[in-house]
This record gives sequence, C-alpha cells and structure tokens, in this order.
Amino acid sequence: MSVENQFPADLFDAMVGFIEQHPQWDQYRLMQSALAGFLFQQGCQDKPVVRHYLDGLFRKPEIAAH
Repeated sequence: MSVENQFPADLFDAMVGFIEQHPQWDQYRLMQSALAGFLFQQGCQDKPVVRHYLDGLFRKPEIAAH
C-alpha cells in the first residue's frame, strides 16, 4: 500500500530539519515511528504496532562506517 499526503509547510519543514540533524533517521522511519506512536497512544495493542512503537523509542543510532 502506498500513502500520499500533503503536509502543512511547518510540519514538513520540521521533519526536514529533524532528519538533517539526525542522519540515522529518514522520512520513512520517521513516519513509521510517528504512526505507531499515535496508534499505540490511542490504545492499539496489536503486536506489530507495539513493536514498531518500542523500536522507535529504543532503537540505537546506527554508527556510520568511516
């Protein structure tokens, strides 16, 4: 499934700024984490959603190879 959405400019700018400051994140990881967090906070207890939510909270930054 593909999802297309128009973001308000201020949210899009904030997302771009976050990704620039945190290179271990990309737009897909950020959106997955945000959606899982929203669903979890709304009471969703499906195991895959909870796993994505917890991965977003506790995933360690990937160390770039030099």
